[in-house]
Amino acid sequence: MPHLHIKEFKEVEFPSEYDGVSFNFMADNANQTKEKLIAVSLEDDDFFLLVRQDEEKILLKSDKLTRPASIYSVHKALLAYAKAANLEVMSSNVPEQKKNIHLEEITALKKIEYFADDFATDKEVRVEVGFGSGRHLLHQAAQNPDILFIGIEIHRPSIEQVLKQITIQELDNLYVLDYDARLFMELIPSNIVGKVYVHFPVPWDKKPHRRVISTSFIEESRRVLKVGGQLELRTDSENYYAYSYETFINFNKTVLHINKNKDIAITSKYEDRWKKMEKNIYDITMINEEDSSALHVEGNFNFNTVNISNDELLKLHKQTQRFEGGFIHFERVYKIENGVMIRLSIGSFDRPEHLYLIVQNKVAKYFPSLPLKSKSNLAAHIFLDKVLHG
Repeated sequence: MPHLHIKEFKEVEFPSEYDGVSFNFMADNANQTKEKLIAVSLEDDDFFLLVRQDEEKILLKSDKLTRPASIYSVHKALLAYAKAANLEVMSSNVPEQKKNIHLEEITALKKIEYFADDFATDKEVRVEVGFGSGRHLLHQAAQNPDILFIGIEIHRPSIEQVLKQITIQELDNLYVLDYDARLFMELIPSNIVGKVYVHFPVPWDKKPHRRVISTSFIEESRRVLKVGGQLELRTDSENYYAYSYETFINFNKTVLHINKNKDIAITSKYEDRWKKMEKNIYDITMINEEDSSALHVEGNFNFNTVNISNDELLKLHKQTQRFEGGFIHFERVYKIENGVMIRLSIGSFDRPEHLYLIVQNKVAKYFPSLPLKSKSNLAAHIFLDKVLHG
């Protein structure tokens, strides 16, 4: 995690700008006085820097929830704030360097809004969940130029590595997205996906609710896959294989192909290592045989006037409110000028969305962007609007 260890935190004037980075406002944690968030804008990214102080040191780093896909943007914002506030930096793991030449003109890195606004349906789509080093994803895109590939990954160094290779190899049929794949599947139109690759997902043996493969993920995969389309799971975890097989087979009707230690055209460096260790590799391939109805999700994320006071908003800290099919958890509350900001988890229990809510002068809005337009998120929004309306 990029960070600066600073001797003392100092505020800049808000709003202000330094070296192309805008510092918009600051939010103070209402229950932890040694934590602050600084809202910054850089190019097309809006995110927070986090100031956290403990008994030993003060750190300035990026907020994990809003951190942009570009590591370069994080580095630039941290260094710009340190210089603008004239901070004394005790130690740092943030390099002072220009953006990599291969990342100068990036068009492959997309935000979720790109797909939410107008999802292309004029060609076959293939999705890889958690592409890691990108070997398999890049190989498939190079071998199938008429197919649109979407690679989903949350590990920033892996994202930048693949973006560099997209530029070097001049691939124009590959998009990269930093997002929760379980939520993204709810956005894809029905019957347009040829393959969904889930290769070597994190097993999450101690937190099974975080696994990619689940009943809801399989349901969404069946909906987005065209007839003959495939969901491919590849794992070295015998526990994950057994769990996934049981989840697949619980469907009333399903077609599965099972393989053990199957050779494929391209493998990751980790798979190469596991093979040398004579570790078993398991494959489950689900074949879709049915057309699904078109995706229709109606609604918006507009708020009515907020009627409850700022003091009442602050008291929502740590509360969880449930409704049929979902929940809202008020994780943290912050004081901002003329209002309150709340860190939220909303939506369905197995694939919640995390974001911030800003309330100023009785007007509420989400930050840094709207939730994904899914049925569970829209239901959560309606419930949240009622809470704020009083």
